[in-house]
Amino acid sequence: MGELPKNIFRFISFILVQVFILNKIPPLHQFVTPYLYFLFILWLPFKVSRPALTFIGFIFGLSLDYFTKTPGLHAAACCLVAYIRPFVINILISKEDSGYNYTSPAPSSMGWSQYMVYVFVLSLAHNFWLVFLEWLQLRNFLYLVGKIIATTGVSFLLIMITEGLFFRKQKFKTNI
Repeated sequence: MGELPKNIFRFISFILVQVFILNKIPPLHQFVTPYLYFLFILWLPFKVSRPALTFIGFIFGLSLDYFTKTPGLHAAACCLVAYIRPFVINILISKEDSGYNYTSPAPSSMGWSQYMVYVFVLSLAHNFWLVFLEWLQLRNFLYLVGKIIATTGVSFLLIMITEGLFFRKQKFKTNI
C-alpha cells in the first residue's frame, strides 16, 4: 500500500476509533478522556514539511471537532503537536543517527527509549493544551493539573499498547 492511501486509511480509522469507541467510555469520561487520535500525526513520515504537517494537523483536529461538537479545541491541540513535532524529532535524533534512514517515527527506527520520550512529550503537549483550553471555563487549577496528568498517562499507555499490537514495518529511505 502506498503512503497516501495508508495515511488516508489511518486518518479515517483514528477519527472513528476516537469518536465511536474512546469517547463513549463512561467511567473514564468524567475526569479522563483517553485520546489516541493524535497518534496519526505522530506516525506521519519524516519528510512532511512543518507547514504541511501543521495544515494536516488542523484538518485532522477540525474533523474530530466536527464529530465531538467542540469548535476548534482539537484543531488547536493537533496544530500544536504538528508544529512542535519536528523540534522534538531533531532533539531526539541527530542527522547522523540511523533513525533518519527510515521513513517515519517508530520504535524500530528510533529505538524504544527515544520513541517513548517522543510520544510522552507530544502527548503531554497535546493534553496540556487541550485541557488548558477546556480549563479556561472551569477555573479550578487542581482539576487542570490532575486531568493533564491522568489524561497523559492514559493516552501514553494507549499509544504504547497500539504500538505493540500494530507492528509497522519500516522502510529505509534509500530503498523507496
